[in-house]
Amino acid sequence: MQALLNAIATMAPMSTDALRVFHGRGGLYPGCEHWVLDVFPPVWVLTSFQPVAEEELAIVGAALSARWEQLHPGEPLNWVFQTRHEGRSETRLMAGSVPDPHVVTEQGARYRVHVARGQNHGLFLDMAEGRRWVRDYAAARSADRYGLKVLNLFAYTCAFSVVALQAGAKQVVNVDMAQGAIAIGQQNHQLNGLTTGASFLAHDIFSTWGKITRGGPYGLVIVDPPSFQRGSFVATKDYARLMRRLPDLLAPGGHALLCLNAPELDTAFLQDQMREIAPELEFVERVANPAVFADVSQERSLKVLAYRLPALELV
Repeated sequence: MQALLNAIATMAPMSTDALRVFHGRGGLYPGCEHWVLDVFPPVWVLTSFQPVAEEELAIVGAALSARWEQLHPGEPLNWVFQTRHEGRSETRLMAGSVPDPHVVTEQGARYRVHVARGQNHGLFLDMAEGRRWVRDYAAARSADRYGLKVLNLFAYTCAFSVVALQAGAKQVVNVDMAQGAIAIGQQNHQLNGLTTGASFLAHDIFSTWGKITRGGPYGLVIVDPPSFQRGSFVATKDYARLMRRLPDLLAPGGHALLCLNAPELDTAFLQDQMREIAPELEFVERVANPAVFADVSQERSLKVLAYRLPALELV
């Protein structure tokens, strides 16, 4: 675990933004592939993707305490440890406390998180550059005649919606079947003073196409599904169903942002299907991941691809 200990020994003072500090999952640090360290101020979150001995955990805890005392002498250290293994997770408060409610920031936006329970904490840190892309896209189109309308599919806690509206989008339709996540998404809008422009549909996307389509066309469609969620979405069979809808959902000149976080599926999985299913859409770019999420193989890491439906040509 030396690479993790080195990262702790050299980490900067706690940022005001939530971010990843150490990403062993990228495979760049042999022997540390199961370790991840995040900061959701004012709480550090250490995660292991395999069981670890209490002796190892004590070593990491001592390193955190020593570095924290150097950086913030006299202030209490708050940290949580989570083990994920064979589809199960266990979370333990190791020192200090966790705020309730717990609100963090990222790029000027505020989000409600919950690091003491569940595997997902309310904000996916690897999508930070995807959110930046959406912010920049919405800002560039904020002066459009009719305003930018965004469709946010698999919205989770609606972070994409928050940044789009902050940047000047006129309307965002958020769709996710998890009512609890949508409720937190509504709180996130309130935290950021966004009282208009967003709608929230706690529905199964595949049974809500009529309502979704009637709300269009959209200048931006964001597709950020789970890679595998039994009974809800399996990328290998369900992503194609989403792609077929894109030409009818998008306004001419509009963009689609396709996201996929499945190490076993490469970029070609998305690109080949798009060429076959929605050839009208042109590939624009792959959005870079945050540098801290570097991986031994770019194809294993989060994939965020931007596509564009060409504008109508005037005759």
